[in-house]
Amino acid sequence: MPNFVERVMHPEWYHGHRQQPPFFEGWYFKLIDASEQHRYAVIPGIFLSREREKHHAFVQVLDGLTGGSAYFTFPPEQFIAAEDDFDVRIGPNHFRADCLTLDLDGPELALKGELTFEGRSPWPVTWTAPGIMGWYGWMTFMECYHGVVSLDHSLRGTLRLDGRELNFSSGRGYIEKDWGQSFPTGWVWMQTNHFEQPGTSLVASIANIPFLGFKFPGFIIGLWHEQRLYRFAKYTSAKVDHLRVTDDHVEWALHDDQYRLEMLATRSQGGLLHSPSRTEMHKRVMETLQSTIAVRLSELRSGREIFNGTGRNAGLEVQGDLSMLLKA
Repeated sequence: MPNFVERVMHPEWYHGHRQQPPFFEGWYFKLIDASEQHRYAVIPGIFLSREREKHHAFVQVLDGLTGGSAYFTFPPEQFIAAEDDFDVRIGPNHFRADCLTLDLDGPELALKGELTFEGRSPWPVTWTAPGIMGWYGWMTFMECYHGVVSLDHSLRGTLRLDGRELNFSSGRGYIEKDWGQSFPTGWVWMQTNHFEQPGTSLVASIANIPFLGFKFPGFIIGLWHEQRLYRFAKYTSAKVDHLRVTDDHVEWALHDDQYRLEMLATRSQGGLLHSPSRTEMHKRVMETLQSTIAVRLSELRSGREIFNGTGRNAGLEVQGDLSMLLKA
């Protein structure tokens, strides 16, 4: 049985063994085929409510092109997770860091098949920063924890959607996850790994974080470029220059003592996903996979440009109370 240290050092593992409600855990698989005409998010997970009758496992599917979504529920006893590996089974569905198998059949859609993931780029884990949350990953009282399983990888295999074969070979994928008691009261999240230069990936989020009786706007950003990860976060002493949200765009700029990062995301229509509170899974989160994100990374003092590009097929969520975040 893994101890506390081993679990913290493996954010990709299931963390719910012996957890008491309220608790949720879910993984987010982004799947884009080579033609970029088929864009899906598949989200397996478990939800343990304060009300026992609401306990259930689930697999969500978002069609990033049409905005259609489906939410498949399973009895909680059909959720089986390894103690010391990312190996999760929900009914006939199977999820790992290097593959997934789907066998979903419902009134909204039928999705079946198997994909494997090659050339994964996991977020580095160290003693001082066990994943994307940095030293906050060692805290035992956070409302919500976050992990990045793979910033970028290639796909191989096919899925059958309502009997129609979709070839995902040579496509791109991304995997992240969340676990804890509840999602934050407000957040902005964006992600893309479809830049002109393959192998570049961006994930960025800012959220209302409760901590020791007060709240603060916490942010974590990673830009993976030319096999190097540029990190910007509260725990790296980065500072937000501005965050502006309009009906059409999210504009966000920040800096640390070496670099300045500027992002401009376009907002577009998406589909509704379920997200956890302490009592139930609410269908309230609007997510799209049709946004673009213009990204510029430069040296702070010299202004020398390190990267400038626009990511396609971007995931974007703008949700809840943003008043504190816009003042960050």
